[in-house]
Amino acid sequence: MLQQTLKQVFGFDQLREGQESVISTVMNGYSAAAIFPTGSGKSLCYQLPAVMLPNLTLVISPLLALMQDQIKFLHQKGISAATIDSSLSRDDVNDVMARTKSGEIKVLMVAVERLKNERFRNFIKQVPISLLVVDEAHCISEWGHNFRPDYLKLPQYAQDFAIPQVLLLTATATPDVIQDMADKFGIEHQHVTVTGFYRKNLNLAVESVSDRNKLMMLEQWLFHEARFKPVYSGEVRQKKDRRAEIDPTIVYVTLQQTAEQVAIELKKLGFNAKAYHAGMNSEDRQITQTDFMAGNIDIIVATIAFGMGIDKANIRHVVHYDLPKSIENYSQEVGRAGRDGMPSDCLVLANKDGLNVLENFIYGDTPEYSGINTVLHKIKHEQEDGLWQWQLNALSNDTNIRQLPLKTLLVYLEMQQIIQPLYAYFAEYKFKLLIDQQTLISKFEGERKHFVEAMFNYSKAAKIWWTADIESICQHYGSGNIQQDRQRVITALEYFDEKGFIELQAKQMTEVYRVISSDFEQEKVSHDLASYFKNKENSEIQRIHNMLDLFAREQCLSFQLASYFGDNKAPAHCGHCSVCQGHKVSYQLPVEADVIDEEGLLKLTQGFNSRYLETFGELPSYELQTRFLLGLTSPVFTKLKARAMPGFSELSQHRYQQVLSALNKQPQ
Repeated sequence: MLQQTLKQVFGFDQLREGQESVISTVMNGYSAAAIFPTGSGKSLCYQLPAVMLPNLTLVISPLLALMQDQIKFLHQKGISAATIDSSLSRDDVNDVMARTKSGEIKVLMVAVERLKNERFRNFIKQVPISLLVVDEAHCISEWGHNFRPDYLKLPQYAQDFAIPQVLLLTATATPDVIQDMADKFGIEHQHVTVTGFYRKNLNLAVESVSDRNKLMMLEQWLFHEARFKPVYSGEVRQKKDRRAEIDPTIVYVTLQQTAEQVAIELKKLGFNAKAYHAGMNSEDRQITQTDFMAGNIDIIVATIAFGMGIDKANIRHVVHYDLPKSIENYSQEVGRAGRDGMPSDCLVLANKDGLNVLENFIYGDTPEYSGINTVLHKIKHEQEDGLWQWQLNALSNDTNIRQLPLKTLLVYLEMQQIIQPLYAYFAEYKFKLLIDQQTLISKFEGERKHFVEAMFNYSKAAKIWWTADIESICQHYGSGNIQQDRQRVITALEYFDEKGFIELQAKQMTEVYRVISSDFEQEKVSHDLASYFKNKENSEIQRIHNMLDLFAREQCLSFQLASYFGDNKAPAHCGHCSVCQGHKVSYQLPVEADVIDEEGLLKLTQGFNSRYLETFGELPSYELQTRFLLGLTSPVFTKLKARAMPGFSELSQHRYQQVLSALNKQPQ
């Protein structure tokens, strides 16, 4: 039956290494984990069982692009699959839900954040589910890379939805992370399949080069790999210049600014290169990605915003212009090369000059005790009728905690049974009339007409935009059921927008949580969480230094990389990495920043300290002063307009601990 379905539905004669073991485990009724290298066919491990299992396969995927690619593939194979995501209209979502309930849809893909939505949770509890699939499952482990806090709740969701089996999929997990993942879902050791991490077609190389020489080294390396053809202009085909052609290449950098600068320099040399980073608008990013996939761009110079979901088989070169964030990130990023099995070259331009940049990103994400304590104070004292409402930007600003660690903090408070997410809504709805007000009202009759009139009567009109005062509308024209009345107003506004009567803008997403327990010991919980974040900080810093150590050892790079992920079958000498070819990395001493003038620190922080004292009635912590001097982003800096103040980013070339240590010696 298995082989027959494999051939008939997917067109494959046989399964790859590891696939048969995983699929057999799932079909025999056990939960399983598959740890395969990038491009080794993890997806088939759930796709084939999904066709054969009686009920729904629910897939948790971290990226919309990944989901859409998977859905497209499944549709091509005649498998009924769908996604519920932010790109769908309300009607589309309702249609998917109805088809899922009826059993028509076999595979449903969602982001993990969707499970926070109370409406979705109520819906999915009514659907029989055979298998929960967690893609990029290393996100579950706090000690893995790319940790995503909402993944921590998946074991509890699996119980809540009565899902009998789980399948975990990832390409990058160390033995400790694999054990952590398996323990969280009760997966037995014999049901974990690891196929190995060694890829014989990847030629790994590390070159020691200072920051000031990196661009020259990159250009020389690319020119060595490139082909050249003349570029002509005019009808007489007069030779104008030479264009450098190169097989598909990704150049990874740390900063958005570096991506732009390097792309410009490569274009000057005749390369067809383009930058890609999170600072670009989503449309430009999508166009750039599509052009690269189609072969219209040869070189992408990108931050790590680029890569996940990229399934281009013929990428021949991956260059790390700046250091990767970790061994896991390095493995994931070089894993995008040579998926067609052909030889591909991966180069790291290594030095310790930019070490402070990588470390400072981590230090900037660690919440201070005071911010954590503020969150707990708000939960205790700002709840109404057992409900606590908050908006991400406002809470981030009030606590001076960046948004990602703030989300992590809230997940931990959920897991400690202090709060529970209920639903989210937009606090503000604005609309612009595209047809005359009376014309819009006249399209309705009877009670509906009175309702639409009330919507206008109790909304506030400005010159162009109206603000829907939903509370007043519900108060003066409602049934008394606030939630139902509110939903009716929002549904009407969305209908008007869909019909082209108005242009609707929804703003200020507000999260509503139930406060389960408010008698917790605030100081103790704050200290415990502050310690957790400090330990996480130390772990991430160590991860960077582990990577630097790996690159500098006199041992085969391929063997080291495989061993790090618990693969003991890789050859001790691959013969095709830079170490095996006799090139040992010896880091040059980093370019030292000027010695900190400890007496001058008071002068550098004087203006910032004064404004902070005036605004908050106390002096900023040494940690916050350090972030100010290093130019790290922090929510409070926006409020204080700190970027424009003397001293901001003045010590950006220094390391965090160096500046913090110097400040600790200063009297306040």
